[in-house]
Amino acid sequence: MNKILVSASVLSADFLHLANDVERVCQAGADQLHVDIMDGHYVPNLSFGGPLLKAFAKISPVPLDVHFMVTNPMDYVDLCQQCKVKTMTVHPEVVVHLDKALAQIREAGMEAGVALNPATPPEVLEYVADKIDFALVMSVNPGFSGQKFIGSAVKKIAKLRAMLGDKVRIGIDGGVTPQTAPQCLKAGADVLIAATAIFGQSDYAQAIKALRG
Repeated sequence: MNKILVSASVLSADFLHLANDVERVCQAGADQLHVDIMDGHYVPNLSFGGPLLKAFAKISPVPLDVHFMVTNPMDYVDLCQQCKVKTMTVHPEVVVHLDKALAQIREAGMEAGVALNPATPPEVLEYVADKIDFALVMSVNPGFSGQKFIGSAVKKIAKLRAMLGDKVRIGIDGGVTPQTAPQCLKAGADVLIAATAIFGQSDYAQAIKALRG
């Protein structure tokens, strides 16, 4: 079993004090920073762009885990490489050839991730099982923070773990709380992506500890 990683999603950080929140959450024990890039087209929301990603790269002492909810994710490979991003995650619906996209991400020196929306079946990853480093299960419909956890994600995690084995990390994103995290970990997840469950609390260290269980 891989070490459990907690990836703090800055989508719920205080946008007026991002540098301070990043410093606090990293000191509190976050293993990674999760950065959602949204374009208002693939999902109905706008979030961070290239300049902020560069800023996060400068100030974060922990690796960046970047999730692209955009129609043209491969246009960002060079930027992610410059920012020394650890994991670049894309959605299969927006790349023409998923296998080639994952190969391009790996060739740029990053871990290649694929995000599965609640309605996207895990079987989508069967033909690229040897080309991915990270499978991200969305337990909410992507685009906004603070949504309710979709319980069917737990079964999807279990199916992916059986399909992919232990070499691929499996993350869960959306509605992850101290109440929902244990069932995800039991099913085989080893990366917990949390937004309001961390940044919505006054004590980040205690919040992260509660997620780990």
